[in-house]
Amino acid sequence: MNVPAIKLQSIRKAPKIKQARARGIVLLMVPWVIVLLTVLVSSYVQSASTEGQQARFMLNTTQARYAAEAGMHRAIFELYNPTTEMRWKGDGRPYEIGFDGANVTIKIVDETGKIDINSSGQELLAAMFERAGVEPLNAKKLAGAVVDWRDPDELVSINGAEKGEYISAGRKTGPRNQYFVTVSELQQVLGMDYDLFQRIEPTVTITSNGTSSPNLSYAQLDALGATLSQMGQNLSQEQLQALITMRGLSKPGMPVVGPGGVIIAPAVGGGAGGNYTITVLAALPSGAKATLEATVQLSYGTVGDRPYRTSRWREGHSN
Repeated sequence: MNVPAIKLQSIRKAPKIKQARARGIVLLMVPWVIVLLTVLVSSYVQSASTEGQQARFMLNTTQARYAAEAGMHRAIFELYNPTTEMRWKGDGRPYEIGFDGANVTIKIVDETGKIDINSSGQELLAAMFERAGVEPLNAKKLAGAVVDWRDPDELVSINGAEKGEYISAGRKTGPRNQYFVTVSELQQVLGMDYDLFQRIEPTVTITSNGTSSPNLSYAQLDALGATLSQMGQNLSQEQLQALITMRGLSKPGMPVVGPGGVIIAPAVGGGAGGNYTITVLAALPSGAKATLEATVQLSYGTVGDRPYRTSRWREGHSN
């Protein structure tokens, strides 16, 4: 039987057409496969890079944190130095040490140089609030509210606030009528807000051993300014900083005479009260930083007692 020539020609061409189509599909798939592999490899490389960065970040921040802790322990060690002349001073001056490649800056502030919210008078508290930017009338009200918070009675102080004032302001409870247990409790006082609390927090304390006025030998800028303001000496920030610089350069027995004849004795080794706020900043060459701030009480003399006790601890880091 004779097959028509046209059909035989079609049969011969069919496999070639299928092969051409297959090659075309492969040619279309290859770029997409390459793109897919490129995306997968790029994702893996990015993931590996991110994990490497995270590992370096954790390593650097951990190293900086331990360097900061070393600075904290060094400060406590130096406060116990038996040689008074060599003992570190609690007047806020910076001390710098190196530790395992980190630069560590340490500042110690004796708590007697701060304003004690449990024992300071209303005028001093008002002066402190004014320095923090509060209007004079509101500063007096805040000072009165602080006094009413800590006193045991329900009698309203001048410009103060007892339970009735708290209820009228929409509060469910009034003041505790007891001493402040923590500095942060100050935020519950009527008229106090968080921004104001942040501004005054470094200036106040509850561990000054009951002093009614800051020790000028250790007082920092705002505590010094509020105390001198109460004495009628209103100084600018620059004048106060100059006094602090002169105090730091003075030698024992050579007091600084401030405006109005105010005598400011230079700080002696250690401090006056045994309670200190220690601030430490540790910085690595990589840029990683760690901060520690603790309020500690040194334990003098008791055999077997811990060398210090911590009442407040705060830490942070950056990279």
